[in-house]
Amino acid sequence: MQTSDASAKSGTIPRNASHTPETVTIKPQRMGFTFDARVPRYWVNNNYLVSHTMNALSVLFPEGEQFFVDSVRAFRKDIQDEKLKREVRGFIGQEAMHSLEHDDMNQHVAEQGMPVEAMEQDLKQLLDVVRLLPERHQLAITCALEHITAMMADLLLERDDVRADLHESMQPLWVWHAIEETEHKAVAYDVFKQAGGTYAERAFYLLLSTAVLGVVASWFTARMMLRDRKRFSLTDSARGLWQLWGRKGAFSSLIPSWLDYFRPDFHPWDKDNSELVAEFKKQIEQHIAPEYQATNRRTLQ
Repeated sequence: MQTSDASAKSGTIPRNASHTPETVTIKPQRMGFTFDARVPRYWVNNNYLVSHTMNALSVLFPEGEQFFVDSVRAFRKDIQDEKLKREVRGFIGQEAMHSLEHDDMNQHVAEQGMPVEAMEQDLKQLLDVVRLLPERHQLAITCALEHITAMMADLLLERDDVRADLHESMQPLWVWHAIEETEHKAVAYDVFKQAGGTYAERAFYLLLSTAVLGVVASWFTARMMLRDRKRFSLTDSARGLWQLWGRKGAFSSLIPSWLDYFRPDFHPWDKDNSELVAEFKKQIEQHIAPEYQATNRRTLQ
């Protein structure tokens, strides 16, 4: 899976660069989710802290996924592998759909009095600084963050208890997002490796990206909690921290998968969960809004 020295120097990405299973298709699907009075204020296990944490993650997606798209697109012209070219197109389309759906969710959160617009502006300024880095370093950051989102996606699809904590009005959005994050989990990584990306780059940027993501997500969560402080509950917050970081917590249980990225021979598809994706795609089709049903057969397959 290593690129040759000649290829790395020329910047040409060789053929046979994709390592996504043949059974996995990477195609975008607009869903048309709606967020209204049916969505409770605390939609994750009726918990104050965890709900604001997930709201904060949603705020990160539109700007963050645009950064992912830009970092992959910078190497698009060098790709020779037709399969990887198709996957890059699918990756870009899927990330665009994620941004649209999470924009709608974020608007719903903003209508609850949360400072979403200010947080999005702060994130944009941070990413503008990151864009000053060399293009391959930006791609290494994308690989790291795509690994984190893929870990979270796999957790959501694998664990019934985690999905059960999501209110029924929000579950389809996050399951659909998890499906597509899993489908394209190796695209940025395959482009990075074949563009001459090194182990040192990807290891360093996972450490850095995890730290920055942790700080920013915690900062955004805290801002939402402060805005919603009249409903603060010490007991509820402690329960939420245990749900995230306790034994079998949603975040603490990701640590082994996070560490797996540091294996020199790591690849995102070392864990082939394509059958799990196929299972959930059958279930999520019923949640496509009527106006997007016409594209169902072409995009969900």
